[in-house]
Amino acid sequence: MNAPKYLCDLHVHTTASDGGYTPEEIVRLAVSLGLEAIAITDHDSAASNIAGVKAGEKFGLRVIPGVELTTVEGCHILGYFIQPVESGLYEYLSSLKRQSWTFMCKILERLRSRGLRVTEQELARRTGEGVELRVHPTLIPERCLIANVNGVMNAVLVKADAVGSTLYYGAGAGAEPTASAVVADLVDVVRALTTDPGNRVPHLAFQPDAISNLPMLSIDDAQTAYYLRMLAEDRPGVLAEVATILGDAGISIEALVQLQPPQGASQARLVMLSHRVRERQMNIALEQIEALDSISGKVTRIRVEQLDGDGHS
Repeated sequence: MNAPKYLCDLHVHTTASDGGYTPEEIVRLAVSLGLEAIAITDHDSAASNIAGVKAGEKFGLRVIPGVELTTVEGCHILGYFIQPVESGLYEYLSSLKRQSWTFMCKILERLRSRGLRVTEQELARRTGEGVELRVHPTLIPERCLIANVNGVMNAVLVKADAVGSTLYYGAGAGAEPTASAVVADLVDVVRALTTDPGNRVPHLAFQPDAISNLPMLSIDDAQTAYYLRMLAEDRPGVLAEVATILGDAGISIEALVQLQPPQGASQARLVMLSHRVRERQMNIALEQIEALDSISGKVTRIRVEQLDGDGHS
């Protein structure tokens, strides 16, 4: 018997909450998959509904405007066929957005008070066990120059044996910077054609006999500190349960903050900074923490790098 073909998806998130696609991109993807209808149900937001409905009309897909509401108990409720004229609901969703923004500002302020800033990092590090290669959002000290690279500007921070840490900074996008990079590559090619083979700069900057294979470490073997945020029941003993799991996994806590829950809420947000630990240990600990009845949903984590020159956080 053939498996049934699904014709609709009634639980879709966009970039208005935690989705990775805009409303139009979602509609295009749904059409390519042969769906006949979708419902846009972003977390506590209806910001993508109008754009989603218009995109559906453009590409011949039924788009149902909806929302996914989060209760004070941490439950999620799906709502469908909400209309822009329902000003009371939209005002409520706007108030939730303002509350979320206020909460995020508090979190960022606490991180800034510890000298940390969130940024996207591509990290390559050679250790005694091999080479770490990873790309992910990272908390780094505000005092680092690389923490203040914004917009189209890119930077590479290099730690060498003799010179120490050096930063290479410049535009990473735009017509002229791109053209400059292409022309530089062409110049290198022409120089290589007219230079004696023995005097050419090697393609990988090292002579072939100086290059050796190094093991690439799994992300599970990467070592870093962590920022953790979780939603927990506001009652005695919960923090002890979490601390016990972290301690049994060999993870020590550098700092801990419990944010005051909204009036009438039975859950509070816990924010922690850990010391340096292997990713594998953290994965095991978080799996156990998320299985606790006192913890709601997934634990949010962001890796922390101090970039202090010796590779340790």
